[in-house]
Amino acid sequence: MITNGCMLKSFKVTEEKGNPLPPQREKKPKTSPCVLRCGTAYGNLLAMDDISAEWMTSPVRDCGSDNDVSNDDDDEDDEEEEPIRKRSKWPDLPIPAPWYGETSKETGFHRSSRLCLNQIRECLLEHRWQEAAEYLISYFQTLEEISTPRQLLATEIIFRLGSEILHQHPNSKLEDVNHFFDLMKNTGVRGYLKISLEHSFHLLLTGNFDDAVRQLTTAESWRYGKQSAVQADKMKLIHAYRGFLSYLSWISKKGSSSEDDDGDVSAIQEMHTYFRQACISLQEILKLPGVWDPFVVGYVNMLEFYNDHEGALNVLKEYAYDSRFPPNPNAHVYLYRFLKRQGSTEKKQIRVLKILGALVPSHELMLELFSLLLESGTEQSLKEALDVLFNLLDDCSWKHSVAAWTCFRNMIKLLRRKKLKHLLEEGWETRKDWWPAFHFRTYHARADFQLSRQLLLMKVVVASTLVGNSKNAFSACLGLIVPANPLGRCFPTQSTFLLLGAGKEQKHGLGVLVNP
Repeated sequence: MITNGCMLKSFKVTEEKGNPLPPQREKKPKTSPCVLRCGTAYGNLLAMDDISAEWMTSPVRDCGSDNDVSNDDDDEDDEEEEPIRKRSKWPDLPIPAPWYGETSKETGFHRSSRLCLNQIRECLLEHRWQEAAEYLISYFQTLEEISTPRQLLATEIIFRLGSEILHQHPNSKLEDVNHFFDLMKNTGVRGYLKISLEHSFHLLLTGNFDDAVRQLTTAESWRYGKQSAVQADKMKLIHAYRGFLSYLSWISKKGSSSEDDDGDVSAIQEMHTYFRQACISLQEILKLPGVWDPFVVGYVNMLEFYNDHEGALNVLKEYAYDSRFPPNPNAHVYLYRFLKRQGSTEKKQIRVLKILGALVPSHELMLELFSLLLESGTEQSLKEALDVLFNLLDDCSWKHSVAAWTCFRNMIKLLRRKKLKHLLEEGWETRKDWWPAFHFRTYHARADFQLSRQLLLMKVVVASTLVGNSKNAFSACLGLIVPANPLGRCFPTQSTFLLLGAGKEQKHGLGVLVNP
């Protein structure tokens, strides 16, 4: 068991030593709380403490007792306790009490630990890192807990809080962090691999790449009886990240060797060594179901560099289409970009982008799908291209996209020229009740004019076609612009709209314009 005295060495940033519990200080007004990086389970545990504590400390009252005696004093007490009665509704919610909550059999040891943890939480929320470090030193006594589940939970809490404090403390040093992580690895074999992995993450964030590689290399060789089999999944993650760091080293060597025209043989051999190390680890992790985007990108880049295009294509197809992996839009993005780099046929690219569009209709690559479908020229392709545009503009993130509205204007002109305006009517039928309020209002015109004059022109052309009504269509569309000119700026004239195609489109309105 690691003693408190040994743990003190990892918190050299603290000032007071020897006090079993820092003196209680007067509470200050709370500032805005921040989101702590203390782990999912324990972040929720700390965040729910206020509600749980209120539940446990609120008085139990019998509101329906027949033995109540009414008098003036009782009425006054009832008025004073009215807020408490309202708060007593909290027990109706399914909120479990925290493990450190006060109980009828609570010992002095558990009470001091619970109060200390509450103080640490308050310090973290208010960014009082020095005081939090002092309280955490006292909280190390929970490692002496005789209950195994409580001891494991205390170890996890100390690790999460300690790493956060050392990461945020202004006087923290790398030696303090390394010493703390090394001590936490020895508090229990069950958390060794997880702590080693997070230690390497911290070293990467601080720019200590070589130290992070050494940490993962040491963790790869860790063995401890049956615990090695229990933590097999964590060991696979260790191997995967070790391989990813080998990929980063490969990139560094590739850049240095490309700058050297002579082509240093030793550098090329070292680059091949990193390539083999990375491939072995990345191949293993890609056999497991999950989202492995960085690993897939690195593996494919290396295969492409060595002209193994068939192998890279197989990796991307398996990652995108294998049912073992969860639906992942990025997988189809990687596959499409690879096909585009390799100059694959438009038919293959369209097939991949259609699947991506089914997952994310508002993806930025949908404009490329629109262009590919437009080049086909068939009626079915034009219908699909129009659906792509409608789906894009259904999303609020595309409301102010000049490119999307320009494509819509061009699509309208193409459909009118090919006499396929019924396709536009079909797409508009399901949107005519809400698109005018979503896109074509006076305040939209003001905002669009401030962003881009071209954007406003394109939207006016589309509005005159979709919601125009014979001779009033142009005046109604122009009415969208007039309120957007409080400074007397020059607006586009009617001849400008005629050049854009609005003059003819106003004769073929598909509905009635709703006044802004």
